[in-house]
Amino acid sequence: MLTRKFAINLSLILGFALLGFAVMGYHPGIEDDGHYLSAIKSDVNPALYPYDAQFFRIEFQATVFDKWVAGFVHFTGIPVPATALLWQFGSILLTVFACWSIARRLFSEQRAHWAGVALVAAMFTLPVAGTALYLVDQHLHARNVATALILVAVSRILAGRNWQSVPLLLLALLIHPIMAAMGISFCCFLAIALSEPVHLWLHSRIEASPGAAAVAFAPWDSLFEPQTPTWKKALATRTYFYLYKWTWYEWLGALAPLFLFWLLWRVAHKLGETVLARFALAVFAFGLFQQTVAMLMLALPSLIRLTPLQPMRYLQLVYFFLVLTAGCLLGKYLLKASVWRWAAFLLVFNGSMFAAQRIEFSGSQHIEWPGRAPSNPWIQAFEWIRNNTPTNAYFALDPRYLAAPGEDYHSFRALAERSQLADAIKDTAVVTQVPELGPEWDREIQAQQGWKNFQLADFERLKAEFGVNWALVSDPPPQGLACRWHNASLAVCQIP
Repeated sequence: MLTRKFAINLSLILGFALLGFAVMGYHPGIEDDGHYLSAIKSDVNPALYPYDAQFFRIEFQATVFDKWVAGFVHFTGIPVPATALLWQFGSILLTVFACWSIARRLFSEQRAHWAGVALVAAMFTLPVAGTALYLVDQHLHARNVATALILVAVSRILAGRNWQSVPLLLLALLIHPIMAAMGISFCCFLAIALSEPVHLWLHSRIEASPGAAAVAFAPWDSLFEPQTPTWKKALATRTYFYLYKWTWYEWLGALAPLFLFWLLWRVAHKLGETVLARFALAVFAFGLFQQTVAMLMLALPSLIRLTPLQPMRYLQLVYFFLVLTAGCLLGKYLLKASVWRWAAFLLVFNGSMFAAQRIEFSGSQHIEWPGRAPSNPWIQAFEWIRNNTPTNAYFALDPRYLAAPGEDYHSFRALAERSQLADAIKDTAVVTQVPELGPEWDREIQAQQGWKNFQLADFERLKAEFGVNWALVSDPPPQGLACRWHNASLAVCQIP
C-alpha cells in the first residue's frame, strides 16, 4: 500500500512538473541566460569569446553555478543545450516536490496539497510585483536552482529537521548568493516561529534577524568601488531598481501579500491551525523586516552602491508562499472532490498563463528544443553564424537588437557563440553590478550610435577602432559589405 501511494505521489509530482514546463515554455539564451549560457559555454570551450568575456566573467565570480554545469558537461559528455534543458527541468521538478512537501506540513487534506502544487506549477511565470522577476524563469538560471533548494530547506524546517536545511542553504549560497541570503533570512524567521511561543517570538524576531540580514546584504568587493558617471548612467536604465519610482500597483503587489499573510495568521490561529498560523506569521514578519530594510537602503543616497543588490527580491519567496497557500485553500474549501471544479481550475489558470507566454514570445517556438530548426529569423542567423564563422570572429550588431520586434530577447553571444560589441540592454545590467566595465561599455555603445543609418564607412570605423570584422545587419545590407548569408530579415556580412 505504501509503495502504491509513493508511486501515485511521484507520478503526480512528475505530472505537475511536466505541465508547468509545458505552460511556461522553454527559451534558452534569453534575458539573463545570455550571460549564464555564455559563461557555461566559455568554461566548456575557453577559445570562445576572446574579445568580450569580461561582460559575463567578472559578474559570475561570486557563483560556482556555471562551473558546475560545465563540469557536468565534461563528466557526462552531454552537450550544453541538452544539459541546460535537463538542469532546467530538474530545478522545476525539485520546486514542485518542495511545494508539495511544504503543503503537506501546512494542511492535512490531500486535495489541498495537490491544489497548491497545481497552482504553483501553473503560475511559474507570474511577475513578482515591480522586481522584474518571475517565480521561475523560462530558461536555466541559477536563481531557479537556488530557489528550489531554499524551498526544500523550508520543508525540512517545517518537518522539524532544521539541521537538514543547513547544507541545502549553503549549496544555494554557492549557486546564487543573493537569493540564498533571502532564503537564509526567511528560514531563521521560520525556525524561530516554530520553536517559540508566538507572543515571545514576536518580541524576539527583530533581535534574532540581524545575522541573516548581514548575510543578505554582505558587501562584495565591487560595492566599495567609487561611483562613476558610466555606472550611474547604466543604473538609471534599470527603473525596477528604484523602489520609490514604482507605480501604485507595483507597491500594491509588494504590500498586499504581507497583509494577506497577516490576515491568514490571525484566522488560522483562531481556527487552531497552529503550524499554518506560525508559517503565515513567519512570512509576514520576514516580509515586513525585508521591506523595511529595502526602503531604508533605497532611500538613503549614501547607500546607493547597494542598489544593484535589489533588496526587493525578497518578494519572490513571499509570492511562492502566497500562490502555494492560495492554491491549498482553494483545494480545501472550494474545489474539494468536484471533478468539474478541478477541471475548470486547471483550465483557467494553465490556459491563461499559457496564452500570456505565447503573446510574450510570439516570434519564437513555445518550447525551443535542442536541435530543433528555429523559426525565429534572429535565431536562424545566430545558428548560421555559430556553424559557419571562425571562433574568433568579432561581431557588430544593433546595440538594441534584443528589443527588436520578434527577437524575443535572445542573446547573440549565448546562441551564436561569438564575441560582440557591448549591447545597450543586457550588458548595461552587468555594468550596474561591475562598475569597472562602465568606461569600455560606454565607449562601445557611443561608437554604435545611429546604427540604423550605418554605411560602409561606419563599419570600417568600428573595425579600425575595435577590431570587429563581421556584422549582423538588416537585409538588404548596406553597399560594400561582403555578405555570406541572409534570410528575409537579416544578413551576415564581413567587414572589408
